Amino acid sequence: MTTALPPLPPDVAELLRAVDAPPRLVAHLALVHEVAGRIVEFCAAEGLLFDHEAVRYGAATHDIGKAVHPEELSGPGSAHEPAGHALLLAHGVPERLARFARTHASWGEPGTTTEDLLVSLADKAWKNKRVRDLEDRVVERFAAATGRERWEAFLALDDLLTGIGEGAPRRLALQAAHPVRTGRK
Repeated sequence: MTTALPPLPPDVAELLRAVDAPPRLVAHLALVHEVAGRIVEFCAAEGLLFDHEAVRYGAATHDIGKAVHPEELSGPGSAHEPAGHALLLAHGVPERLARFARTHASWGEPGTTTEDLLVSLADKAWKNKRVRDLEDRVVERFAAATGRERWEAFLALDDLLTGIGEGAPRRLALQAAHPVRTGRK
């Protein structure tokens, strides 16, 4: 098996180097970004209106706070969320893009945008984790935007997520092939 990762946007790759992001974190972000790209392409082709750049950037940086809290790479925790948001802002990332570090796990909160939902969906789908409530919220947005019946929107999204899920074992193995620590500390 190859350990080559899908590419990240150059500015994100440079930022991850600047914050000494652990290889496992870089791998995770690259894999979620790859899945987000598939979700963005699908949703755009189906007529859903949203900020494509924000979703891709959010997926590529959503867990950057784990560079500050590396223990959360192999264990539970949410300290990385506000830390990642602050880290991105400190590096000049605008709020409209930095916010995903803070919102990617709170997709059920009031005021959640379509972009928030899609970043959260990518963060689940990359490893074939299906979260019904999250998917239902995406289906609602999708049906409203396209005029489709809910069941039609559900079937379309389900087909997409099933296809993405088929690649999960490869993605999980690829992430696991990268160490949790950088070795520089």
